[in-house]
Amino acid sequence: MQTHNPDYDLIIIGGGPIGIACALEAEKSNLSYLILEKGCLVNSLYHYPSNMTFFSTSDKLELDNIPFISNNPKPKKAEALEYYRRITTSNKLNIHLFEKVTAVRSENNSHLVTTTKNTYSTKNIIVATGFYDIPNHLNIPGEDLPKVEHYYNDPHYYATQKTLVVGSSNSSVDAALEIYRKGGEVTMIIRKPEIGERVKYWVRPDIVNRIEEGSIKAYFNSELLEIRENEVIIETPEERKTLENDFVLLLTGYRPNFKFLEDMGVNISDDDRRIPQYDQETMETNVPGIYLAGVICGGMETHKWFIENSRIHAGMIIRDLVSKK
Repeated sequence: MQTHNPDYDLIIIGGGPIGIACALEAEKSNLSYLILEKGCLVNSLYHYPSNMTFFSTSDKLELDNIPFISNNPKPKKAEALEYYRRITTSNKLNIHLFEKVTAVRSENNSHLVTTTKNTYSTKNIIVATGFYDIPNHLNIPGEDLPKVEHYYNDPHYYATQKTLVVGSSNSSVDAALEIYRKGGEVTMIIRKPEIGERVKYWVRPDIVNRIEEGSIKAYFNSELLEIRENEVIIETPEERKTLENDFVLLLTGYRPNFKFLEDMGVNISDDDRRIPQYDQETMETNVPGIYLAGVICGGMETHKWFIENSRIHAGMIIRDLVSKK
């Protein structure tokens, strides 16, 4: 491995919208910086379902007052990819793609960041890694079968197939509706007694009506017990049932990489929420010079932070860095 130790004021881990926002603020304050992204540009957005529509309007997704012009009231995934790519390229942001951070070592008020390609030294770090890379597993028999996916992309793949969708979040509901409309036979397994209230308000009536009319079969207050090659075992309030099945979509949510934070020395609450420790005015963690930005601040409460309400973290962090400098 090549070793190179440039002195950066700031290394930003994560090349999503919030990481990009941090870089824009760093440039305005003449801070030397580098974004390190383990995948492609805005990697999490790239892996969202192909037909996804954002909950937010385009103005809520804007960075640094750069207009986001959309053909729709609520932009599509492709429009968001285009927007963030153009911001990155037109501003010539200093970003290394497909370079994963493997270790961070802190000593004497500086940090050594090791990646799959290089080693860098920096005075400060912003962790803006989101939460989409680690799915919540059910840890049930058959979860590792090839027919099981924790990510959903396109409905065409499931046309004419018996597909089980586990969950009642926005991603679960979108997948169920899209697959049904492409000719798939969809069954939903939902732990709760009804479709969640956080489901997009323009989509919720659609899924409720499809369930009520029987177009999509839903088992409420139920859980998936086992996945087999051609069937699944579920537990309902009335009985245990065996259903014929071709594919299973376990859309049960995702979690931040807590181990990555803990390895850097960041304290995390020991309750179910697993909230990292940070100053709410500066976003600095208990490790001096390491900051958090974006959805990772919410721990397991991944519904608390979005692009629209966490893009302000960038300005908060850079103001603190400038005041210290």
